[in-house]
Amino acid sequence: MTTYNIRSYRNISPQLANNVYVDPTSTIIGDINLADDTSIWPMVVARGDVNFITIGKRSNIQDGSVLHVSRKSTAYPAGFALTIGEDVTVGHKVMLHGCTLGDRILVGMGAIIMDGAIVQNDVIIGAGSLVPPNKVLESGYLYVGNPVKQSRLLKDSELAFLKQTAANYVLLKNEYIEEQSKNYTY
Repeated sequence: MTTYNIRSYRNISPQLANNVYVDPTSTIIGDINLADDTSIWPMVVARGDVNFITIGKRSNIQDGSVLHVSRKSTAYPAGFALTIGEDVTVGHKVMLHGCTLGDRILVGMGAIIMDGAIVQNDVIIGAGSLVPPNKVLESGYLYVGNPVKQSRLLKDSELAFLKQTAANYVLLKNEYIEEQSKNYTY
């Protein structure tokens, strides 16, 4: 599929699975794989040009976020791809660059996660936090700050919220798809 906002780069096109929502104001370029029920919201830019981006089922990338990767080099022969797991909520204006996010993660608004960082499953990253290159965030914790620091264990209610917020965005994206099919033409 090639449209103005979903386009190939060097003959590699984004791959969209079932029931994916990509807002018409976002830009999705190149080697990007969006799994079932993912959503890409207004003004998101995702460039899979010098490496690949993978986004897992039911994950959502909110307004104004930027997703990018790092090319292969002598120092880093594989470069840094961007991998996002399932049921991940990426808040508004987040920068994800060549990092790996596990499942059931909430990345707070304005956070930055840099090359080689690994965020394990079941993590909340506070708004405005900076995750430096190659930092590993362990499962089950809240992380905040610049640079990010482990704050405390997540409560049971917060762990449940991680899946619930992803499910809420699946419902919202379904409403947008339905509305778009009724009112919007490309």
